[in-house]
Amino acid sequence: MSSDGRAEGRTPPTRWEQLGDTRATPYVQVFTERLDNGDDVDGEARLADVLLPRGGRVLDAGSGLGRVAEALRRRGHAVVGVEKDPALVAMSRARFPEVPVVVADLLDVTPELLAGSGHPPAYDLVVAVGNVLVYLAEDTEVRALQALAGVLAPGGRLLVGHHLGDVPEGARDYPPAELRAHAHEAGLEVQHLFGSYELAPPAHDYVVAVLVPRAADGPAR
Repeated sequence: MSSDGRAEGRTPPTRWEQLGDTRATPYVQVFTERLDNGDDVDGEARLADVLLPRGGRVLDAGSGLGRVAEALRRRGHAVVGVEKDPALVAMSRARFPEVPVVVADLLDVTPELLAGSGHPPAYDLVVAVGNVLVYLAEDTEVRALQALAGVLAPGGRLLVGHHLGDVPEGARDYPPAELRAHAHEAGLEVQHLFGSYELAPPAHDYVVAVLVPRAADGPAR
């Protein structure tokens, strides 16, 4: 067993996996209903689109039901999802068959894994939104950020977003100061910090951050 709780050759169970039947979670129920109703659920994708060149390469890390990936695909980007939960993978593929999904833990994401699955090894933008980071396995945030930073193309950025304070069931509270520290340890820095995907000022209930690779030996911000 390694110091971070990972058994040799295995990744630790995520907080999301520990919920049990994830099809019964509010996330699945709410967004399935909203998608069925034709509601506008593209908030994350609109901001991601602004951060991308036209026809950009996007990795949707923790792609879930596939709604963000599909919204970006419709905007002309080349999108690949990564999702570990088999129930979510099945729902994503059924609802959005044109969105390719690599079945993998985020800790295992590498250029080689993606290339071996027939996808680009590097991306203009990696998105990990909709509470992805707060459902990671305990004490794996730095490793996950390192893995996602490792598939950024030159000039690429990482967009993350999650609830603060009153977090969903089974998730952790992940305040911006801790995110900044983990980002620095992972070789990243916070370029922008907002309170919503509409670029509201930093708030107490939600954080949206744009991360970029930091200069070698650069100070934490």
